[in-house]
Amino acid sequence: MAKIFRPSTREASIISKIESSKEHARRMAIKGVFDCIDPLSNAIAMKLVENSLVETTSKNSLEEQIKMCLDKLGRADDFDVDYQISPLRNLVPQPHVVSIYVTAFVLEQLINHKDTVDIFGSDEEIYTVINRQVNKFLP
Repeated sequence: MAKIFRPSTREASIISKIESSKEHARRMAIKGVFDCIDPLSNAIAMKLVENSLVETTSKNSLEEQIKMCLDKLGRADDFDVDYQISPLRNLVPQPHVVSIYVTAFVLEQLINHKDTVDIFGSDEEIYTVINRQVNKFLP
């Protein structure tokens, strides 16, 4: 028999608090991007090239593209963020919003940039490399 969900119960308030804390953490992570946009974009670009996941003719151009992506993320509304990450939402169980957004950018838009030769590796490998760098700058 299915459990009946009543909004006035203690369970509903706990679920509401969990959801609001997740939303708060998401907003804080997105706002935190502006504090470390330059070193974060540099670190992500460097690791993508070092790990041979992105082949490019200009590392500086790659860094600028990631910097523009992070800037766009900081200014985007919730719908735009959800739309960008929707194809990769189930890539990992609890993705970091900044990491999954940049991963989606690399996989869907960076491939078409004039200085990008090719992108190698699986979606998970690219996410993992990006997430390691994001976790260094954004807790």
